[in-house]
Amino acid sequence: MNPDEQAAAAVLTSYQDALNASSTDMVMKLYAPTGILMAQHYPSSIGTAALRQAYDTIFNTLTLKVKFTIEECNQVAPEWIFARTSSAGTATLNASGEGGPEANQELFVLQKIEGAWKIARYCFCTTNPPRT
Repeated sequence: MNPDEQAAAAVLTSYQDALNASSTDMVMKLYAPTGILMAQHYPSSIGTAALRQAYDTIFNTLTLKVKFTIEECNQVAPEWIFARTSSAGTATLNASGEGGPEANQELFVLQKIEGAWKIARYCFCTTNPPRT
């Protein structure tokens, strides 16, 4: 990886840490102001206010303990990188304490803004088998 790709990979590690800390504030520091979250089964969350609301809802609903693996991280332009990751761990419902395996594949588009890499777009889908 070149230095920009290494810096973007560090953002992804920080994102993993923010999820595991259930910290909307930590997550928000990693997103571009015009960032978009495209979560499976939900409409896109576009911009700072919608992102904050989405992550507050996620963290109020469940606790994640996940580990990201960077499958690829490619700089495609001086200010743009895409990264493909996979993640695995557990998700626990806060209301009931019930939990189970959590596994996803993810696609991140990162943008260099004022010298710092930020998440511009993020989408994910589960790799767990369908529930019966």
